[in-house]
Amino acid sequence: MICDEAGPIAIAGVMGGAETEVTASTRRVLLESANFDFISIRRTAARHRLSSEASARFGRGIHPALTLPAARRAAALMQRWADGVVARGIADAYERRAPRVVIPLSVEQVQRVLGFAPPPRQIVRILRALDFQVAPVRSPRGGRAAAAWRVTVPDYRRDCARPEDLIEEIARIWGYDRMPETRLRDPLPPQRGNPSWAFEERVRDLLVACGLQEIITYALIHPDEEARLTPPGAANPYTALPYIRLINPISEERTVLRHTLLPGLLRTLAANLRFRDRVALFEVGKVFLPVPGEALPQEPRRVGIAMTGPRDPASWLPVDRAPMDFFDLKGVVETFLARLRLPGVRFERTEHPVLHPGRGAEVSAGGQVVGFLGELHPQVRRAWELPDQPVLVAELDLEALQALAPAAPAFEAVPRVPPVVEDLAFIVPEAVPAAALAAVLQAAGAPLVRQVQLFDVYQGDPIPPGHKSLAFTVFYQAEDRTLTDREVAGLRERLIRAAAERLGAVVRQKEEPA
Repeated sequence: MICDEAGPIAIAGVMGGAETEVTASTRRVLLESANFDFISIRRTAARHRLSSEASARFGRGIHPALTLPAARRAAALMQRWADGVVARGIADAYERRAPRVVIPLSVEQVQRVLGFAPPPRQIVRILRALDFQVAPVRSPRGGRAAAAWRVTVPDYRRDCARPEDLIEEIARIWGYDRMPETRLRDPLPPQRGNPSWAFEERVRDLLVACGLQEIITYALIHPDEEARLTPPGAANPYTALPYIRLINPISEERTVLRHTLLPGLLRTLAANLRFRDRVALFEVGKVFLPVPGEALPQEPRRVGIAMTGPRDPASWLPVDRAPMDFFDLKGVVETFLARLRLPGVRFERTEHPVLHPGRGAEVSAGGQVVGFLGELHPQVRRAWELPDQPVLVAELDLEALQALAPAAPAFEAVPRVPPVVEDLAFIVPEAVPAAALAAVLQAAGAPLVRQVQLFDVYQGDPIPPGHKSLAFTVFYQAEDRTLTDREVAGLRERLIRAAAERLGAVVRQKEEPA
């Protein structure tokens, strides 16, 4: 604070008071030219939310020696343009004077940094033209070393503190276009790949090919945003973790580091839905998970997806304008993981607090859980002020995906013989997933069963209550020969027996016409 005998008159370096304001009736002005600690000024301006020209200037740092020239300049301007009369005398309180910055410089240093050196006389001319004081360094024997100097930096050049700063000024004034061109004499360093970056780019390309658009959101959020990801009263897996908080946040909305990508995706989704009816987004970014006993958090990478709106974009052609549902998102994720060539991809029903009950799935690959997908819970959708339509979200662990994805694709020779294809239908309890039955059939017939593909799910008469019919297309194929009818029959019996023993499945017989 700046005070007089009556009390405060200004916040130093930030804002002046009304009592000392210059008005049309002011006839006498006392000029005070002061300098302040720039860190204190920035903190004060931020704390009181006072943005002024003074805080912008002092907040960047000004040399204290400039106060006297500034006062003299202001007095001269008042005298010239306002017919002012300048009183004699200056009261100067400058107890701790800032030391002058003196930098040693030599031609050898200029040569080493730039690869060439202008003539010494030109170096001196350039520095003195920029208001630097240049004094030659005398040799111990009393002579002069014309190629070395002691350079005193002017007070207003706070950016010059070492020889490299002076050399930059010399090169700038000498002219970059006058620098000689030389080729590298050393061999080029070995080229090393960046697998993490390359995998991220591959992920982005695949998701764009799936029809999604990439976004980049802030890693800094407010805790209330993650609190809105679950219905009231439900356990929230994100807010249960402690946050990494910023000591001096740039705004009240960005105070902590995120635990999930979903807030940024939903915020962007809501913003874009004001102008478009169909939005499909994805983001590749880091989340920040605290580690007990550690100062720094873990920073695993995630892949987030958010989709809503009609299934097909608007067109003059007849298209399906029904809203996207769970299976649209599952198709995108399934295609994405298939293109990454992840082994053993499975989707199993799960009850995630963010998702609509009964409309969510857990994604696993290689026996490891890699994420989740599903339709956003209706209460969460309303909390984010999203329209009354299915909003589909997914979040996958990019680190796990990269660890499971093969570094190079494996190719198989094109079969020389055709497969034997037949359809098998089974009646199973309603709780048995189709993927589980397909895995049993694939394992029971290996290696001659090359593919098991689901093509029909049916419930109703004549299927017993609590059961369903699953129909698969089975591809039998050997590498070196065409399978005989007897071999195929044996394989078929093996599949039927394995399905009955492991899952209680009963093969569905062909119905006779009435």
